Amino acid sequence: MTDAPGPFEPLGSRGVPILDRPAFERLTMAHRRALKLHCYRMMGSLHEADDLVQETFLKAWRGRAQFDGRGSPRGWLYSIATNACLNAIKARSSAHRILEEPARPPSEGRAAAGPAAELSWLEPYPDAELPDLVDGEPGPDARYETSEAVRLAFVAAIQLLPPRQRASLLLCDVLGWSALETAQLLGGSTASVNSALQRARATLGEHYPGGRPLQRSQPNPEEGELLERYISAWQAANLDGFVALLREDATYHMPPWRDWYQGRQAIHGFFKTVWSNYAGYRAVATRANGQPVVALYARRHQEQEWRAQSLHVVEPADGAIAALTIYVAPLGPDLFAAFGLPPVLSGPEA
Repeated sequence: MTDAPGPFEPLGSRGVPILDRPAFERLTMAHRRALKLHCYRMMGSLHEADDLVQETFLKAWRGRAQFDGRGSPRGWLYSIATNACLNAIKARSSAHRILEEPARPPSEGRAAAGPAAELSWLEPYPDAELPDLVDGEPGPDARYETSEAVRLAFVAAIQLLPPRQRASLLLCDVLGWSALETAQLLGGSTASVNSALQRARATLGEHYPGGRPLQRSQPNPEEGELLERYISAWQAANLDGFVALLREDATYHMPPWRDWYQGRQAIHGFFKTVWSNYAGYRAVATRANGQPVVALYARRHQEQEWRAQSLHVVEPADGAIAALTIYVAPLGPDLFAAFGLPPVLSGPEA
């Protein structure tokens, strides 16, 4: 047996062995998905989350000599990632991403506002990228269940918060960190973290009863049947069948278009103006944010190819669709690659 540091050679300035590359890669890979989800919640962007995880690992590698081994590697990496997110938010034009413009009333009939490329739109998060729930279980002080804290409505809600409040809420109420641990990560006092938490919870309470989005039921056979009927309605070009799946008070958002619709009648009125723009539709089921998703391919009149057209994030409730977020061009088709989906369906009967 030897006293050599092994995979941690050489020693850092505090006499603690420094991680070598293989050990560092094993460590970072174990936390990659959880850190990516954390960055996504902070930023509201799948693409920015990818970039910030890479930045986190680069900074961790360069600063590994400062990791003294007294804290957990997980806490060390979350500290780097959270501060990287806060710096990135400071550097961009908007502090948050949206599913709808604040205070914009719902539309009626044909969409008139048009796409808003200058706005930052909240992106969906593929379930394939979610960390295993066993590894991602929150601490005892968490207020949100793991499955609840990945939902699109939840991420949209916390985007309303100023960055430091957002970070405090994610660390304490989602990950279950103590106010003391969060203060050590963010800098400042425990009292300042508790104050930020109180303001964050109050802001969410203004938009959601109890300070949280509506609870949704767990996936069940009824939800699977609802999704099958949804796909069938689109592939059969059955507009009335599609609308019948919506709750009377359903909402429909269509990033990056400013227009949004509320109520079954209003949603029907909009789709009636656009349903026949394509010769037909084909659908592929997937999942995002812990919710069912339909990737829709469309074939234009006089064309043979089925091209990526839109990504539908479905919010089921009580056997019907309570909310529908459809990412349309140009944003929608660009998201297909993140879900491992091709831009064009192949095969004669695709």
